[in-house]
Amino acid sequence: MSESADPNSEAVGAECSTVSVAVGDRVDGVATVTLSRPEARNALDAQLRAELSDVLEAIEDDDRVRVVVLTGDDDGKAFVAGADVSELRERDAIEQREASKRPRIYERVADLSKPVIARINGHALGGGCELAQACDVRIAHERAKLGQPEINLGIVPGGGGTQRLPRLVGQGQAMRLILSGELIDAEQAAEIGLVEEVPENFDERVYDLAGSMAEKSPVALEFAKTAVQASARMDLSSGIDYEAELFSQLFATEDKNEGIDAFFEDRDPEWRGR
Repeated sequence: MSESADPNSEAVGAECSTVSVAVGDRVDGVATVTLSRPEARNALDAQLRAELSDVLEAIEDDDRVRVVVLTGDDDGKAFVAGADVSELRERDAIEQREASKRPRIYERVADLSKPVIARINGHALGGGCELAQACDVRIAHERAKLGQPEINLGIVPGGGGTQRLPRLVGQGQAMRLILSGELIDAEQAAEIGLVEEVPENFDERVYDLAGSMAEKSPVALEFAKTAVQASARMDLSSGIDYEAELFSQLFATEDKNEGIDAFFEDRDPEWRGR
C-alpha cells in the first residue's frame, strides 16, 4: 500500500496522547514507537492499548518503515510497568473475557510483518514483560528489571506470558518467575534468555541492530520473521517444509534478483519491496 493512500504512522501518532511515533529520526527505515504515561510508569491502560493498536496498524501500511523499535518514555523510568491495576480491580469474569479477546496489543506486536525490537529502558513487569516477549528481539538497559508479578495479586499472566515465556527461557525458569512473582535484573534476564543483550552503549546498540535489519529487503524480512515464528508451533519436519516453501516464493520477487545482482556487481542493493 502506498504512503499516499493512507495516513502515515507519524500522522496517526500525532493524534495520540499516550503513544508517539518518529520515523527515521535515528536511522532510515526505523520507526521508534514510544509509550508515554510517565505518571503511571507507562502502564497499559485502555487508552494506551487502543492508541498503540492504531499506530501499529498504520505502521503496517507505512512503506517508509522496515523495522520498529518499541520503548517506554524515559520520563516514566520504565519500559512498561504492567497493566493498569485499577482497571483489573473493576472487572468481573465476563468483562475480562471480553477484554481478552484477540487480537490484543500482544498479538498485534507479534503479528506485525515488520521486525520489532523491544528497547527495554527500565522496568518491564507483568503486561510489560509480556509485551517485550511479543517483540522479536529484546535489548535491555542495565537498570531494567523484568518479571511476572501477577501471582502476588492472586491472578496469573494473561497477555501470553504462560505461553511465550517458556518458549524463551524454558519451562523451569518460566515456572520460577511466574509462580514466585520475583523480579530479575537485566543481566539475569540475559543469562536465562529473556533478553538477548544488555549492552554498555544501550541506544547505540539498539539502533545499530535496527539499522542493520532496515538495510535488508522488506520482503525477505517479513518471510524470515514468519519462518522463525513458525518454529514455535510446528514440528521440525513441517517447519523445514514451510521454510522451503517460503524460500521458493522469494524466487518470484524482484528483490531476490536485485540482491544477487548487487552481490555480483559489488554494490549496495536497491530494494523495491516486491
